[in-house]
Parts: sequence; C-alpha cells; structure tokens
Amino acid sequence: MRAKTVPHVEYEIFRYILDNIDITEVKEQMCPVGDSVAEKRFEQGVSSAAKLIQNLCVRRKHRLPTDHLDYEVKA
Repeated sequence: MRAKTVPHVEYEIFRYILDNIDITEVKEQMCPVGDSVAEKRFEQGVSSAAKLIQNLCVRRKHRLPTDHLDYEVKA
C-alpha cells in the first residue's frame, strides 16, 4: 500500500519494529550468563518498550487510510 499520510508511515514502522526486530544481541550485551536479576530487568524493559510502541500504534489507527486492514474509527 502506498504511503498516504505521515501517521500511516509511522504506524507501519512501529508494527515492523514490533514484528521483526531481533533484540537477542542487545540481551547478550546486557545480561551476563547466569545473571538472573539482569535477565528479569531486561524482560521487564522489553515488555515496557513493547507496550509503549503498541500504544503508539493504537493512537494512530484512526488516522490510517480507511481501506487499511487495521483502520479503526476513533472512539
């Protein structure tokens, strides 16, 4: 689908980040082997970051092209 608006592009980038970016390398750098505390913090941080990005997506759904599969009327 052609980029129709800036929010449309933002939405597609956020979805791509959530669906395709591999954070394994970041985890390897931040979580030494056997460090359960660092692993727990990392997982919490990943969850928090994913929620933030998901919220950015939700806030743009009403601004997507009306023929987009994820378009929603603003409530």
